[in-house]
Amino acid sequence: MDESNRRPIAARSAGWARRSAAALARSRITPNKISVASAVFAAVGAALLVYWPTWAGFVLCALCVQLRLVCNLLDGMVAMEGGKKSAVGALYNEFPDRVADSLLIVALGYASGQPWLGWLGALLAALTAYVRLAGGSLGQTQDFRGPMAKQHRMAVLTLGCLIGAVESAFTGTRWALLIAAALIVGGSALTCVTRTLRIAERLRNGNVA
Repeated sequence: MDESNRRPIAARSAGWARRSAAALARSRITPNKISVASAVFAAVGAALLVYWPTWAGFVLCALCVQLRLVCNLLDGMVAMEGGKKSAVGALYNEFPDRVADSLLIVALGYASGQPWLGWLGALLAALTAYVRLAGGSLGQTQDFRGPMAKQHRMAVLTLGCLIGAVESAFTGTRWALLIAAALIVGGSALTCVTRTLRIAERLRNGNVA
């Protein structure tokens, strides 16, 4: 992957991330396997939301979301900084992400009691990636801006689960999950618009960078 089309993540410079990536680069674990592991963590988190909707399940789901993001961080670092890029790495960088997003957001909709919100959120999350890649296909630098890019969606989901755990333990309601699902839907729709407008602006100005 071209550095200019790499998602900006501040945690790459963190010591724990560099040490972890270096250790993985020395092992037989490939970046593609790490990418697949991110989808596995997402699947576990989604199952917890749907099949164990208790305060403990919500907390464990939040943990799975963060582990998914750690995998998303380390796969690129092992590939780029660790020198373990592969010919199919770009595919593994994208497809497990789309699967992970869909599993978690759809599950959030069901856990909140509004499945349609989950399905709509998953569709819009995939569309944000489509718009980003469409810009790249037109020769532009891929636009990772929000307000509801992947890291923002997962932050909202994590916070929703943690607040939802407290809410579930004391009141048995799931307003936090519902609000999180609604925020992801609204924010993702807005993100599609902002990215599309930016692509159009660059095309009008004859700027593909």
